[in-house]
Amino acid sequence: MSGLNVLFAGFGGQGILFTGKVMAYAALMEGKELSWLPSYGPEMRGGTANCSVCISDEKIGSPLVVNPDVLVAMTLPSLEKFENAVVPGGKIIIDSSIIDKKVERTDIDVIYLDASNIAEENGLKGAANMVILGRLFKECGFCSEENLDKGLQKSIPPKKANLLDSNRKAIRLGMES
Repeated sequence: MSGLNVLFAGFGGQGILFTGKVMAYAALMEGKELSWLPSYGPEMRGGTANCSVCISDEKIGSPLVVNPDVLVAMTLPSLEKFENAVVPGGKIIIDSSIIDKKVERTDIDVIYLDASNIAEENGLKGAANMVILGRLFKECGFCSEENLDKGLQKSIPPKKANLLDSNRKAIRLGMES
């Protein structure tokens, strides 16, 4: 892998920024060059939330992902806003529990992942973001499985250490989907 540009997009409260942070720390553990650039509306929870993650073997010129290799869309407005920005040959991962629209582009791979329902059915309500991260890992292999876990551990603050195993479980579910 020489480089991977990912745009996570959704609403505040869906774990968009956290998901990007886990991915970024995993890449850091892998010894990659990386950038993590969060962006959110003033409303925070319920407002727009986007996160650009660039992973590369070489220096990164700009942390902003304008044309992502991978778009993770967790809301319909996010899909509609960024769908056409994905590079030809790229991927879109859609939480199909929330978004029922089908992508019309034929020059990209589209993965419809029932992430919110998978999380909820496994007692992990609110962990759809980690289910998606597991699938993203399966699709793109941006780091080793060990470093993905290290990135997760680094991203969870000590006061929320009790959530480590449930996040691990959600990632595993995504990898197996």
